[in-house]
Amino acid sequence: MKLIAVSGSTKCDWRIVDGENIVASFYSNGLNPFFHSQEHVVEILEELEPLQKHRDPIKEVYIYSAGCGSKSLQKIVRNAVYEILPKAHVLVNHDIVASALATYEGVSAITCILGTGSNSCYFDGDIVRQETPALDYVLGDEGGGSYYGKQLLSAFLHGKLPPELHAAFKNEYDLTKEDILERVYMQPYANVYLASFMSFIQKNKEHDFMTTMVKEGMTLFMELFILPYHQYKSLKTHFTGSIAYYFEDILCDVASGLHINTGSIMKEPIEGLVKYHIKK
Repeated sequence: MKLIAVSGSTKCDWRIVDGENIVASFYSNGLNPFFHSQEHVVEILEELEPLQKHRDPIKEVYIYSAGCGSKSLQKIVRNAVYEILPKAHVLVNHDIVASALATYEGVSAITCILGTGSNSCYFDGDIVRQETPALDYVLGDEGGGSYYGKQLLSAFLHGKLPPELHAAFKNEYDLTKEDILERVYMQPYANVYLASFMSFIQKNKEHDFMTTMVKEGMTLFMELFILPYHQYKSLKTHFTGSIAYYFEDILCDVASGLHINTGSIMKEPIEGLVKYHIKK
């Protein structure tokens, strides 16, 4: 059996595969080792009942997670898995690799993530290459949920939201400046907290303020993460992640204006990734 997972900072999708059949599908909190210790990842794994049920037959583990861009961070997740599945072959890689494999159509392409965070890569079927480094939520994540959460909260605290949006935000969340600053600067997982406000942005996506904000964020993302690939006009650009999925109309409009050829748009890459590993 194979255990396959794709993890963002917020959520991890898991599948257990036996041959060509999916034996179990389940979810957990994200495994991002940038924020989670090995001990915490072990705790997450120990609470996964389907994993515990099938732990003996699982011989191969493939985990693709946000935060796993370096060998030292990959080691945190890999060692945690070994504590639960000591006899399995374990491969840990970055979540952008999962998106590249999930969207691969047999030809070279650019693949992007627009979820809690943001990233992109070029994949030719063999090598994953990146032109622009992802800098996470403090310095980057342009076009991702944490980026838009920062924009929204900043506009709210500075009194820049249109009156109707300001009233709606205050009615829904009833947050003070002190509440927000404490949650962002003094508590863990600020990126997930910031991205949680995407539900409000989505709910009000037809408002001109929100449309403009999302459009500007996607334009910035594409200028930073797609245009640097010199051959981007001749390639398809695929997208994965909830932001890409729920704001597909704005994404496609921005992409068209920048002469980017939009390919597939997947909310979750796990199903495409499972198909890839079954074929391999």
